[in-house]
Amino acid sequence: MEGKGAAPAIIGATVYFAEPGPKNSETTLKIAARRAEELDVRHICVATTNGRTGAAAARLFRGRNVVVVSHSAGFARPGHQELTAENRLLIEDAGAKILTCQHAFGGVGRAVRKKLGTYEIEEIVAYTLRVFGEGTKVAVEISLMAADAGLIPTDETCLAIGGTGSGADTALLLQPANAQTFFDLRVMEIIAKPRFGSFPPFSD
Repeated sequence: MEGKGAAPAIIGATVYFAEPGPKNSETTLKIAARRAEELDVRHICVATTNGRTGAAAARLFRGRNVVVVSHSAGFARPGHQELTAENRLLIEDAGAKILTCQHAFGGVGRAVRKKLGTYEIEEIVAYTLRVFGEGTKVAVEISLMAADAGLIPTDETCLAIGGTGSGADTALLLQPANAQTFFDLRVMEIIAKPRFGSFPPFSD
């Protein structure tokens, strides 16, 4: 019940998964697609590793501005790109864009950590976002990368989809921002994420 003078409120549903990981990919994408339809969200960012999740999202969100964000080249090992040629073709054939670039929360700062053993600001931000789960960190990061590449606008909402390790288990409705104006980014809705912790017990 709203109190006198209370601000308008939206009551929405968030799906919490019992465990993180790629087993949640299909459900996460379907929930995100339903919310995109309800709100008429035009811009979709989705993280992918080998391209399976990106290809599935490209098909499901066909007709919207879908940006599939891969790992940077050399992320897993020098000179290697994890996004397969087969999945790249599937993503592009479905009309989606592919973005491969330096990670917003990695890059030179990560090189400093590996070489000198000290953390830089961007990785501290990444660890802070991980209190909500790896997928939340990924979703925020890829929206920054897509905005910086000019593939999504910062004056419209965006659905950002990330995962833990691989696949998808997190979907956020965002007001995007560029990396240099990171603190203008707003998480508007948490559509799906893993539920961490053991109390109270998880029940479906």
